[in-house]
Amino acid sequence: MRVIAGQYRSRRLKSVPGADLRPTSDRLRETLFNVVAREVPASVWIDVFAGTGAVGIEALSRGARQVYFIEAGKSAAALVRQNLASLGISEGFEVLEREAEPGLRLLDSQGVVCDFCFLDPPYRMHGAYERTLGFLCASRLLGRGASVIAEHDKHFDPGERFGALQRYRKLKQGDAVLSFYRVQ
Repeated sequence: MRVIAGQYRSRRLKSVPGADLRPTSDRLRETLFNVVAREVPASVWIDVFAGTGAVGIEALSRGARQVYFIEAGKSAAALVRQNLASLGISEGFEVLEREAEPGLRLLDSQGVVCDFCFLDPPYRMHGAYERTLGFLCASRLLGRGASVIAEHDKHFDPGERFGALQRYRKLKQGDAVLSFYRVQ
């Protein structure tokens, strides 16, 4: 696993084996960032269920101003910090070692407003999509024109609409799908 483009291009990221940590593949990350490339510089990201931190780190590499990594797993949160440190990234991020909803609630209470929110819970946690997307649409976290991007298995569809959040794009690649949502 490596950083695809930007300041840290081709630098390796560490992962750990196991079904609970399934990093977004290099190819899928490349597809994601090809779609949003023009909007990444100076943007604010929230990487929910961050795992290795690969998506948020890719955003930082491509010029994002700030990334909030939310990861409940102690070893995975340590891995995010380790990956950031190995690249020499010392600012422009915050790692919140919390479950998704409490982490999002904390950011909301702090007045954080993001341009992108990426969520990638373990595929078997179907309810996490509904809870997280439901919270996001009711929060103040999403800035004007913000995108919420949910990675999910091709055999599961999180849904077209969550309150004011409406899916506007769906990209399939292998077994994974990216669903893009925006406030309508």
